[in-house]
Amino acid sequence: MTEHFHSVILEEDKCIGCTNCIKKCPTEAIRVKNGKARIIKERCIDCGECIRICPQHAKNSISDPLENIHHFKYKVALPAPTLLGQFDENTEPIKILSALKALGFDDVYEVSRGADIVSNYTRELLKNPSKLPLISSSCPVVVRLIQIRFPSLIDHIVPIESPMEVAAMLAREKSVQKTGLAPSDIGIFFISPCPAKISSVKNPLGNTSSHVDGVISIQSVYPCIQKNLKKDLQDEASDFYDSGKAIGWARAGGETYSLSIQNYLCVDGIENVIKILDEIENGKLEGIEFVECLACINGCVGGCLTVENPFIARNRIRKLSQKYMKNKEIHLEKTLKDFMLQEKIHPKNVRKLDDNIMEAMKKMEQIDQVYDMLPDLDCGACGSPSCRALAEDIVLGYSDLDDCMILFRDKVKNLLFKKENLNKDK
Repeated sequence: MTEHFHSVILEEDKCIGCTNCIKKCPTEAIRVKNGKARIIKERCIDCGECIRICPQHAKNSISDPLENIHHFKYKVALPAPTLLGQFDENTEPIKILSALKALGFDDVYEVSRGADIVSNYTRELLKNPSKLPLISSSCPVVVRLIQIRFPSLIDHIVPIESPMEVAAMLAREKSVQKTGLAPSDIGIFFISPCPAKISSVKNPLGNTSSHVDGVISIQSVYPCIQKNLKKDLQDEASDFYDSGKAIGWARAGGETYSLSIQNYLCVDGIENVIKILDEIENGKLEGIEFVECLACINGCVGGCLTVENPFIARNRIRKLSQKYMKNKEIHLEKTLKDFMLQEKIHPKNVRKLDDNIMEAMKKMEQIDQVYDMLPDLDCGACGSPSCRALAEDIVLGYSDLDDCMILFRDKVKNLLFKKENLNKDK
């Protein structure tokens, strides 16, 4: 694993340098230079916004191929509840899970089980919170966004493993008991709706390693599941976890609904999340106990590795949640401590100008001086997301003033004017 592993990648041969991506990136992680986009790994949070916006499909996400499951003696599929929203309402969840299992898995263990456990222990934390409001840790994009842009809010993040990690931990324990195999012989594969989950497995925050062995996108398995649904499957998935509240986690508002609290906010869409986090940081959000922040519009059903229209998928999840609405009793020989993050999440300074504090201050002054020269239009034509970002890029040596189309145009006009005057003098 590398420090800056990212699922989101650029296919340079498809990029035409259109600058659409730089305007959408919430952490200013993309630059366009010499007609091609470049992703700054230190800043990328794998939100997938560039994948959605790129008209050339030059941004993509890498995930594990299905064939990787055969590296293990016993294979367990770990589907997100989002998967259920990808199929027709008349298709029973147990059939979907059976069709998934038939792809070569030995068992299916739903992330919904982990969602109920996380809800249970989040309610426990809310009884005596250290900070308010608590911010959900279920969306890895939001956690990394806070780490980079809102470091003062790190202590507000719920310090509990995500439902994916909780489910993976329990799935491995169950499989060990069932098979007698060593934990390392058991492969746990998450079926993911988004690239951020892939990155959170390869490069986790709050833990040194993930309980998940691989991540396969919903997009890649969907056609295979559809094909299997047409077959008469005799070997059905062992159990369908029919908890409506847990299934509801797939859509925006599902987590907060499962907590059964009154003073909460649910925010979906990365731009809206940024606005709310800014409100919290400035102390403007009072009387709120819990905030569910989801980078994708409509929640996980809006992930860029899904196949169904997110509004349709959200509606399907709502109906499934209502259909199986019941209180599931959780019996575990574990406590909250067993599911807590093992490491503190630290701020990530991606705007560090220099290791030497004096040099950094000089560069900051230079950035201010260059910024004063720029038109403050934030048009993106220079290949940087804003005039402030261009000023920083110039001082750091990645760009120069001629990259600004406005200044370059004025420079050319002045040169032409001088040339005309010289010709007149002759």
